[in-house]
Amino acid sequence: MKAIYASGVNYDDPLSVLAVGEQPAPTSRENWATVQVRAVSVNHHDLWSLQGVGLSAQQTPMILGTDAAGVLLQDVGAGRGALHAGEEVVLYTFIGTDGAGVGPGERRTILSEKYPGTMAEQVSVPAANIFPKPRNLSLAEAATLGTSWLTAYSMLFSAARVKPGDSVLVQGAGGGVATAAIQLAHAAGLRVFATSRSEEKRSRAVELGADAAVEPGARLPQKVDAVIESVGAATWKHSVKSVRPGGTIAICGATTGDQPDAELTRIFFQDLRVQGVTMGSREDFARLLRFVELTDLHPTIAAIASSEFPDEKTVRDAFATVQQGDQFGKVVLQF
Repeated sequence: MKAIYASGVNYDDPLSVLAVGEQPAPTSRENWATVQVRAVSVNHHDLWSLQGVGLSAQQTPMILGTDAAGVLLQDVGAGRGALHAGEEVVLYTFIGTDGAGVGPGERRTILSEKYPGTMAEQVSVPAANIFPKPRNLSLAEAATLGTSWLTAYSMLFSAARVKPGDSVLVQGAGGGVATAAIQLAHAAGLRVFATSRSEEKRSRAVELGADAAVEPGARLPQKVDAVIESVGAATWKHSVKSVRPGGTIAICGATTGDQPDAELTRIFFQDLRVQGVTMGSREDFARLLRFVELTDLHPTIAAIASSEFPDEKTVRDAFATVQQGDQFGKVVLQF
């Protein structure tokens, strides 16, 4: 089958080991099911894999991709929770978090680390990780939920434990997690502030639901209950200074580096809580899907490349867009 994969690893030039070509189709495995992939989104995790972060050269070639939407190829489950062949579905791609479909004691992993990822004509996952696509979303929109949107949901409601009426600062408006966090927080009745170096992205953040958008480092009208941090070194000091005493900084990444001025004195003196987040639980994913459908939220998509299967130039351009970080929303490849 056709697939997008890492042919090796290269920390300095990750796109040099990005390949499109034939890879083995999924094999039958007990308690797993196969999905015909229709859309995937490109995530920073895919770039990290190409760099060798979480993926060794010995594990390549490895099919990339950490989220997808598509069509189920076989019946799974029983009773009211059953899904049937031909249904449009979305995937939860954390493996080994509760033992579903994997060996006892297997450490948690994300598709494309140990098991082949989603960027292929077909992908296989534990049956428990397959959910009906929200009825209000297209397949392209649903393909953004498994990584960025799940991470944003978990940061807000599981890590920071915000509630309607609270306030939140979202650093780096424009990325997939940040745009999702703005939309989710606004829909949940929070007061939302966002930052971006780009005037255009600040304007678009307000259109998405932010109450105000400012330049990085600018003083906010008030201290916030929580900060959604995915930028890292460039915004960390501002995040620590912007959260109220006893508040939470939820962090899921460090796209500008992971060696910031830690502000440790302020953190302990202000009783701040720093909570790391990597995607979220299967239960969080189920709640996210209900929330998106009931509130009719639609993920922000920067670009969609549609074809029978993307050629190497299309794939390389999509990855380069994410690598440069200039997009607003998610980059989607639709088959």
